[in-house]
Amino acid sequence: MPLGPDGHDRIDAVMRLWRAMNNRRIPPDAPRLTTQQRRRLKRMLQAVDGHDDGASYREIAEAIFGTDRIAEGPWKTSALRDVTIDLVKDGLSLIDGGYRALLRRRRRQ
Repeated sequence: MPLGPDGHDRIDAVMRLWRAMNNRRIPPDAPRLTTQQRRRLKRMLQAVDGHDDGASYREIAEAIFGTDRIAEGPWKTSALRDVTIDLVKDGLSLIDGGYRALLRRRRRQ
């Protein structure tokens, strides 16, 4: 296993995997992802699933945010339309290798 700048993160990920494979308790991953980040990741994966199934952005938004919220205003100028497009774009980026960033801990600059 390469132990470059991300070595600590790799070791931590391997230990978490080992614990899961051996039915051991996995410690919370709170330092890595906030609750908001976890929620957004879940929505990104839902959006990409809809996109892969051929759903329109509006259909994806209705599945994620609810039909009532989408029907409240005009779709073309809706902020939820922009959010949905970003969720699909960022989800595709995540699948295309961006997931590696999830393994890295946030560091002070």
